[in-house]
Amino acid sequence: MNKFKNIGICLLSLFLLCAQWGQARDIQQEKAVKGLIERLLPSHSSSFEVRHVEKSEKDYFEIESVGDKIVLRGTSGVAIASALNHYLREYGKCQIDWHSRNINLPGELPRVEKKVVKETPYTYRYYFNYCTFNYSMSWWDWERWEKEIDFMALNGINMPLALTGQNIIWDRVYKRLGFTEKDLSTFFSGPAYFNWFWMGNLDGWGGPLPRSWMESHEELQKKILERERSFGMIPILPAFTGHVPPAFVKKFPQAKVKKTKWVDYPEVYVLDPSDPMFEKIGASFLTEMIKTYGTNHYYSSDTFNENKPPTNDSTYLNDISKKIFGAMTQADPQAKWVMQGWIFVYSGSGFWGPTQTQALLNAIPDDRMIVLDLWTECRPAWKKKNAFYGKQWLWCMLNNFGGNNLMYGRMDEIANGPSQALHDPAAGNLKGIGLTPEAIEQNPVIYEMMLDNIWRTEAIDVKAWLRDYTRRRYGGSDPRIDAAWNILYRTVYSGGKEHGGPTASIIAGRPTFNKDNNWTETHKPYATKELLPAWKNLMDCAQQFAGSDGFRYDLVDVTRQVMANYADSVQQLFSIAYRKKNYKEYEKRSVEFLEIISDMDKLLATRKEFLLGTWVNAAKKWGTNADEVKLYEKNAKNLITTWGGKDSKIHDYSWRLWSGMLENYYRPRWQEFFNFLDDARRNNTQPDFGSFDKYIKDWEWKWVNTPMSYSDEPVGNETVEAARIYKKYYSRMETFFSR
Repeated sequence: MNKFKNIGICLLSLFLLCAQWGQARDIQQEKAVKGLIERLLPSHSSSFEVRHVEKSEKDYFEIESVGDKIVLRGTSGVAIASALNHYLREYGKCQIDWHSRNINLPGELPRVEKKVVKETPYTYRYYFNYCTFNYSMSWWDWERWEKEIDFMALNGINMPLALTGQNIIWDRVYKRLGFTEKDLSTFFSGPAYFNWFWMGNLDGWGGPLPRSWMESHEELQKKILERERSFGMIPILPAFTGHVPPAFVKKFPQAKVKKTKWVDYPEVYVLDPSDPMFEKIGASFLTEMIKTYGTNHYYSSDTFNENKPPTNDSTYLNDISKKIFGAMTQADPQAKWVMQGWIFVYSGSGFWGPTQTQALLNAIPDDRMIVLDLWTECRPAWKKKNAFYGKQWLWCMLNNFGGNNLMYGRMDEIANGPSQALHDPAAGNLKGIGLTPEAIEQNPVIYEMMLDNIWRTEAIDVKAWLRDYTRRRYGGSDPRIDAAWNILYRTVYSGGKEHGGPTASIIAGRPTFNKDNNWTETHKPYATKELLPAWKNLMDCAQQFAGSDGFRYDLVDVTRQVMANYADSVQQLFSIAYRKKNYKEYEKRSVEFLEIISDMDKLLATRKEFLLGTWVNAAKKWGTNADEVKLYEKNAKNLITTWGGKDSKIHDYSWRLWSGMLENYYRPRWQEFFNFLDDARRNNTQPDFGSFDKYIKDWEWKWVNTPMSYSDEPVGNETVEAARIYKKYYSRMETFFSR
């Protein structure tokens, strides 16, 4: 009898302990939302009450007025924060994104006459891509991270990828295995290249990595994770994929190690999962990770990233999955594997037939793996891979590559795709939705539309949604604004049926007579003349909405897009003229081309987010001495230009049409091209383009390696500069594109 009594006491104690833990968690999440409200709405914070409600299978929130308070309830901190965002948007007509905020609330907040209840159909709402941590976030400090975590909570994100601070974990693990500082000096990449280092694509590029960086980012990661968890988010930590230091083959000559090569970078060493050391190192890494950062039991691991496996044998692929997962569960028996599904859509995806795909996936229990369908809005892998054969999976929007910042998106796909999949019986174990861009902080309308899918099951009516969006963003409405955005919807945000990614401008490409060069493809799924009326409508409203930061951002963005499109046409005019020896026309158009670039630079200088100096100076601030400052500046400039060395095949992949880049890099580079052509004319010879290519590679590399000062303070007024450019170019473009 006493035995059963003791068991009962133990069970009761356990129940009370769990209840206390749950209560503490609820209080923590309420506190997190209160902190968000204080940061966002300091003058209205006392008007809100936040309350945690009982957890259900799916997150939900409630909003209602009780007395003089707006009461926000939710099943998690994220849900409560989403309730706040819903209230601000629907009742306050406010809008918040990365760069602009329209929060003009009256002293007495609008009442909620009828309780609002919203439930998400998605268990998981994912955020980030490995690439985001470099193309956008390389230089983020805590102040910037805090804003992003607030943004995530407001928009319902509950599953962020959390990669910051892992280099110091690798450092500890490999040093315990006997590796020295010298052994690791050629292993760690520079800060702008961590993504490709973490995914096992390259070693050492942009390094050596200073110790101060590892230590400062360990502390930064602790802050990031503490804040994310305080909202009830589930951070995803990295796991071991087999990438080992170059010195590994000498230290462990008997280990089964293979070489892999990515693009044109030196080979890296990858430990075969069948080797006993794989699970040992993998478990050691996760154990150290958990010891340092804690865990929510979700881990990211992407094997064969843009590399083909050595064999298509299904047994081999099945065993690899088991070994990778085994390394996770050895350190954390509750581990769940989150895998980017990029291997199923990138250029080498033909390898993954039904047999190979099932072999890789079926090795893991269905409830212990989540597959991110990384580019669903353009190339939905789930439809070709049988909804990943029972695995949990997420419908994700990629949208951006390399941080390219012209206007682009696939509105129809993101307005309809998630809802269609949600109601499709063939979608299998669809459990969530996500944003997986290579970079953020551009095309805010696309990300907001995608995020709106989180709290709905039906498709989005794009035109109606855009009317609401611009009303919130600009603080008012006008038929000309609606007309402008309907044009943008049909043009830059139509995506195009065949074009898979953002359209570039030849301005950002290595100089050529061709329409495209390397990663600067200028094909557009619309005629530029279709965009001109949208520009005109916005300019006609410029004085009316001059007080709206969101409007000014969009006016600059559209003006830049129109100018970039026109520059592409002018480039073809001077190219054709030169080839036909119509040198008068060539000279006229080449001068015009350079003038366009300079005018764009002046326009973009009016906004901080469009300044090269904002990027470079954020990098330099991390330096603790002169050598580190120089290294970080080189990393920052290298990534967005040559990408790698001067002969890199992926030069200009991460192009940015920023002020500073236009006037200090792209324009002088094109001037060098015109000088080269003029020399050939004077000498009465055919241009030797091979010789120019060699010369300009040296010129680019010198720019990357030469420290310079760049301002991170905007100059001028957006509407004034846009009006100047409009007056100068609109009639010219209208005539040109009407021919």
